[in-house]
Amino acid sequence: MIARAGLSRLAARFILAALLPAIFANNARGTIHYSVSLEHPERHLFHVTMQIPDVTGEVTVQMPAWNALYQVRDFSAHVREVEASASSGTASIEKLDKLTWRVAGQGTVTIRYATYWDEAGPFATQLNSEHAFINPAMILLYVPARRAEDVKISLQEIPIRWSASSSLPGIDEAMGGVHVIEFDAPSYDALADAPIEAGQHDEFALPGLSPRVLVVVHGDKWNKKELEEKLRRICAYQLKLMDGAPYERYTFIVHLGETARGAGGGMEHANSTAIWLRSEQELPNLAAHEFFHLWNVKRIRPATLDPVDYTKEQYTRALWFAEGVTSTYAAYTLVRAQLWTNDQFYLDLSQQISDLEARPANRWQSAEESSLDAWLEKYPLYNRPQESVSYYAKGQVLGVLLDILIRDRSNNEKSLDDVMRAMNLEFAKQNKTYRDSLDVRLTAEKIAGGSFEDFFRRYVSRAEALPYSQILSLAGLELRTTLHKRPVLGFYTERGITGEAVAQSVDPESSAAQAGLRSGDIVLSWNGAEPPRNPERWVYSQKPGSEVRLRVRRDDRELSIDFRLGEATDTFYQVTEDSHAGVKAKRIREGILRGTTQPVTAQR
Repeated sequence: MIARAGLSRLAARFILAALLPAIFANNARGTIHYSVSLEHPERHLFHVTMQIPDVTGEVTVQMPAWNALYQVRDFSAHVREVEASASSGTASIEKLDKLTWRVAGQGTVTIRYATYWDEAGPFATQLNSEHAFINPAMILLYVPARRAEDVKISLQEIPIRWSASSSLPGIDEAMGGVHVIEFDAPSYDALADAPIEAGQHDEFALPGLSPRVLVVVHGDKWNKKELEEKLRRICAYQLKLMDGAPYERYTFIVHLGETARGAGGGMEHANSTAIWLRSEQELPNLAAHEFFHLWNVKRIRPATLDPVDYTKEQYTRALWFAEGVTSTYAAYTLVRAQLWTNDQFYLDLSQQISDLEARPANRWQSAEESSLDAWLEKYPLYNRPQESVSYYAKGQVLGVLLDILIRDRSNNEKSLDDVMRAMNLEFAKQNKTYRDSLDVRLTAEKIAGGSFEDFFRRYVSRAEALPYSQILSLAGLELRTTLHKRPVLGFYTERGITGEAVAQSVDPESSAAQAGLRSGDIVLSWNGAEPPRNPERWVYSQKPGSEVRLRVRRDDRELSIDFRLGEATDTFYQVTEDSHAGVKAKRIREGILRGTTQPVTAQR
């Protein structure tokens, strides 16, 4: 839905004040209404009005502590100026804890507050002079006891020439010359899972797909024809793979180019995704991953994540499957839809294996443990190679290995594709959740006709060395190793309380330490610019011996520290085709690359 907004803000304010009671009165009893003002977007303040009908005595409201990322981020820290009133007499409001307020009142209770947001990215919320991107759970209070009730959100006082788009059904009501852009949702959870983009953006539907898939692009330097064709191929393949669409309408919200500065990544939602990236070249892999989440995690859902508890961590052992195997299918989609060559697919798999093997923690942290510890990812210490492995990388590799074993045991008559379709039928379409790794294993066993207990015990629940070569050979693939030199920074940085970059864990043998850098130094500038938000990622784009010029503050002094990047040697694992593979192995390899199952008949 695209809606246009106009009229002077001053006139709009008075007209809206007169119209809102009538608008709300015409809606069904029991619906909770949110009105969100985007006036003066350059101030980064959302002004929210929440109307809760049918209150008898008191009502408790909360602000989620987390959403989008597996991180408790306490969105209530952004909230200020909370006040309440009631239609039947006076109301009082009391804050109970960091997330919770209690309102005493009768009839329709109205809560007003402001919330400040200017964080870029699909996992955040932003309001500025360019646009508004809203993850609703980050700005909207909810009634814990009434999350299942219908909700409406109205965007008001929108800057001239802005549009608003979401996967939710919506209307643009021009009442008294005022545009009220309103979206409906069957519950707070559904609203929280439907981000909204408002601003000056392009919107178009992907051709040849039914139900409709809409693409909303905010950004610069993108080619519509190429983007449209890549997304169309991705969606068409996955819809065919999973036997049809689970949605009535799907929306890609894409931020490209400079508008996505410092905020790369993608976030899945029930009927949409939000993707932010600098280059259009990064889009296919992200889009294929997020679109496959339509099934895996949004509908094929682990019991440990359902229902959502917005107040605290929800621990699950299933992210290796929900996220990692989704990455398996992102890679499968790109090679099967011919957006990648075979060699690109092998290179991607090689990189995942190499990343795993380069992390010492791979020897002791299992895929399930990595899933459980997802809530620690906000801490820089945890993300170091010695402390953790990625459930994305480990899960993606496990997905490929499991697929090969299923194909080998079934004579290439069945595959991981059949497991995904079976879980979709048994769990998603029956509105049932699955029991983390257990039901994944049981479904794979049912499809393949044999036990995978040993595989899951050793490689999913435990951290035994993955048998890459042994299993890859069943698909006519070899694993070779080469030595690769990479630059080394010699220290880590962590963000201080006020956001500054602080040097930590300085390696005493590093050139940075020899140049005088100490743990605790506050990095003011980095090669004459702002310190990178992720120095570890920055260093990967450099070469050993590259010069680094830091300006740091230590106590009350500022110092200049210049040094050159060090060097380390890593082993790179390369997946290649085995030219001597047998007929069955070649058939399995072809099946993985093309998404086919074709049994091997006995040769006479």
